[in-house]
Amino acid sequence: MLKAKEKTITINDVVYNVSDLSENAKNQVTNLHITDQEIGRLNQQLAIAQTARAAYAKALATELPKSENTTAVQ
Repeated sequence: MLKAKEKTITINDVVYNVSDLSENAKNQVTNLHITDQEIGRLNQQLAIAQTARAAYAKALATELPKSENTTAVQ
């Protein structure tokens, strides 16, 4: 019968067996995993917002009056 492979985690280039970690350490690993997922979700939201902003800016540019003497206001 095959022995089940233990779960490991690598932190600062050191490999740890999850079963050897304290409950508090396991909780912190879980917290890190959750926050990494949230950062990923927020990065996706940011990408969506940046894409929408670019589209709105492009749409605005097509609506602005075309004039040779037009000066952009900063």
